[in-house]
Amino acid sequence: MTTLRSKAPVAARIVLGLAFFVFGLNGFLQFMPMPPVPEKAGAFLGALAATGYMFPLIKGTEVIAGALLLSGRFAPLALTLLAPILVNIVAYHAALAPAGLGLPVVLVALEIYLAWAYRGAFRGVLAPQATPAVASADDRRGLAHAAE
Repeated sequence: MTTLRSKAPVAARIVLGLAFFVFGLNGFLQFMPMPPVPEKAGAFLGALAATGYMFPLIKGTEVIAGALLLSGRFAPLALTLLAPILVNIVAYHAALAPAGLGLPVVLVALEIYLAWAYRGAFRGVLAPQATPAVASADDRRGLAHAAE
């Protein structure tokens, strides 16, 4: 039981990281064909593509966050980067292409599980009365030196 409990976050991190790394790379390299999409979904995707920057931004973020999850470094940062992307993927499928909602639901479940597994890393972000850190004398000297 303890072995499963300790390995489950690693497995979830690798699965989520692999999914976003592969699908993010596919946005640049098109090695997997895109299935046909409903008309409204196609119009939405066309509008995103027409901006010229939105798909590279989204897919680049997916590749970076996926690589961070796969490497095990900065996993809470990767989860934070992926959260708004996942919200939009689920909203897209729920509103425009419901037939493809299965995989996004699994990815959201992995994201929520990993956010819980890394909950300690999010404590400061979720503090209701957060206060700014006071710079120490060493910090101020370093900032003054950097400004010179």
